[in-house]
Amino acid sequence: MSKRTLQMTDELYRYLLSVSLRENDVQVRLREETAGIAGAGMQISPEQGQFMALLLRLMGAKRTLEVGVFTGYSTLCTALALPKTGTVVACDVSEEWTAIARRYWREAGVDGNIDLRLAPAVETLDALLAEGREGSFDFVFIDADKENYLTYCQRALVLVRQGGIIAIDNVLWGGSVCDPTDAEPSTLAIRELNQALHHDERIELSLLPIGDGLTLALKR
Repeated sequence: MSKRTLQMTDELYRYLLSVSLRENDVQVRLREETAGIAGAGMQISPEQGQFMALLLRLMGAKRTLEVGVFTGYSTLCTALALPKTGTVVACDVSEEWTAIARRYWREAGVDGNIDLRLAPAVETLDALLAEGREGSFDFVFIDADKENYLTYCQRALVLVRQGGIIAIDNVLWGGSVCDPTDAEPSTLAIRELNQALHHDERIELSLLPIGDGLTLALKR
């Protein structure tokens, strides 16, 4: 038993992956290619991808929304966890990064389930609301520019159904959130989001120390 989350050493992390991680060949190769490009640190950890996939299956999710795609690993994990008729609306602005994503989605046979929208995410979210998609998503994953996190989350709360979940990545921000000397815009934005969610009566809340910190907000 433990009164707090166990510290994850490198050795323990390797053990965790060795006895729990289940990736297919496409997921492995996507992670490996991404590791060799600039900005590789923006990809979620494989155990986080597997956790979110399990969560989606537990929920019986069919319609998901992703804000921030990068090279598509999290989107791939999500799409593979959905039923054959499931759909992912994926928001990003980079043609270059999402071109990598498209290759692997196609190879995995899930490209037809993913609606990639290349535009600033706020524009895409507003367009979804204009399309009448309020309350239509089971799950929303937010992993994009931190300064807009609160804006994305507020729109996501309208787009997700009652009982649906919003998952928000990087909410511990490498530990910077608890460093009072760190006044970088991204750090300030994440602190603001964390405080806002802590007091938001519209949701049930859990912040998990997985990856760089993952908040789960269930819409009441």
